[in-house]
Amino acid sequence: MQRDNTSQTPITRRGVLKTSAAVGAVAAFATLGTNFAHAAGSDAIKVGLIGCGGRGSGAAAQSVQGGRQVGANVQIAAVGDVFERPARNLARNWKLPNDKCFTGLDNYKGVIDSGVDLVILATPPGFRPYHFQYAIEKGKHVFFEKPVGVDPVGVRLVMEMGDKAAEKKLGVVAGTQRRHEDNYQETVRRIHDGMIGDVLHMSVYWNGGGIWSRPREAGMSDVEYQIHNWYHYIWVCGDQICEQHVHNLDVANWVMNSHPLSAYGMGGRQVRRTPGQIWDHFAIEYEYPNGGRVLSFCRHWGNTQDKVSEFAIGSKGTSDPSGWVAVKGGARQSFKRTVDGYVQEHADLIKSILDGKPLNEARQVAESTMVAVMGRMSAYTGRKIYWDAEAAKADRKEGAFNVMESKLDTMPKNLDLKGSLPEPPVPMPGTEKLI
Repeated sequence: MQRDNTSQTPITRRGVLKTSAAVGAVAAFATLGTNFAHAAGSDAIKVGLIGCGGRGSGAAAQSVQGGRQVGANVQIAAVGDVFERPARNLARNWKLPNDKCFTGLDNYKGVIDSGVDLVILATPPGFRPYHFQYAIEKGKHVFFEKPVGVDPVGVRLVMEMGDKAAEKKLGVVAGTQRRHEDNYQETVRRIHDGMIGDVLHMSVYWNGGGIWSRPREAGMSDVEYQIHNWYHYIWVCGDQICEQHVHNLDVANWVMNSHPLSAYGMGGRQVRRTPGQIWDHFAIEYEYPNGGRVLSFCRHWGNTQDKVSEFAIGSKGTSDPSGWVAVKGGARQSFKRTVDGYVQEHADLIKSILDGKPLNEARQVAESTMVAVMGRMSAYTGRKIYWDAEAAKADRKEGAFNVMESKLDTMPKNLDLKGSLPEPPVPMPGTEKLI
């Protein structure tokens, strides 16, 4: 059900590993306990998809393609969605029997318990922490889309379960595809090697046009409608700063090699007229441990100039992390993308499991999600928000609000798909409460 407006322009890919080497790697499944053990005999990795919207259906196809890239036989073996129509449609596409198609709020349990080895979590982000928890408790490898939560309680749960995944040797990779693209990797490597010196400032942007809005269908309950129109409700989406801009904030954390200490921002709902409560623009200043600042901008305004990118200023030069570094007085060095990040992230996950060295990106993406959450909370309230008590103390603001201790939990309690759920108000600075 989650969508991402990032361009997926076809590009060339790295060569596929030889099949003979991959067959030998499949034998490594047996060394990983039950995680992929049965796949060694069937020569198939069974994948379950939770969330059958545009991003979920795309991720399923990219998982199969990523497996093929490393010589593994990946099969979509089960699908699930809150709504029956998208689940049934995708089940037909993958030629799945009826007992491998699950619907309703508990569809994720059916998928995870259906005998799959790896699950793709592509529901609206408000549900992801709880689906991730169930998957890890059941011993499944996980690919999940970003963001991985919408509030501090959910994000901290992802951090906790990410640590458990590491203990269980489970692979966890997130849909932050820039981390898997060689142009970004080569550029950030040079930044970390000191080519542009100490990074003193970054500007990161996700400035685009409007997002889709879905009308209420006849007979829909309040809960069904808000999930159907999920991008427009904070408890399911987290607002644009979480749902989309997390990509750029993740690059900022990557370049700065840390998470920020604080966030101070603003924003509002100036041009949006569609139902719901989310804003249409944010501007946040983040302070990082080295004293550097990251300015974050995101918006949904139509008929304006779009900009989705990152830029860094160092003591010795500048960089666009997507492909170049320029040292003062020297020539610019550029790096081209030669892989499809949407496929490469799945290939990297599958190969890491086959090699017995499963990747675990849970804390990495959870921290980037928390950065988005703290920025949103600062803008909603008009207050400076700290990462933790130590950061507040260092700023001589002992006792100030921090996200690592926040009890903010936006998930409605005792959620009933056919139940009522009042239309929530639009957040207003000066009156929005911190929990």
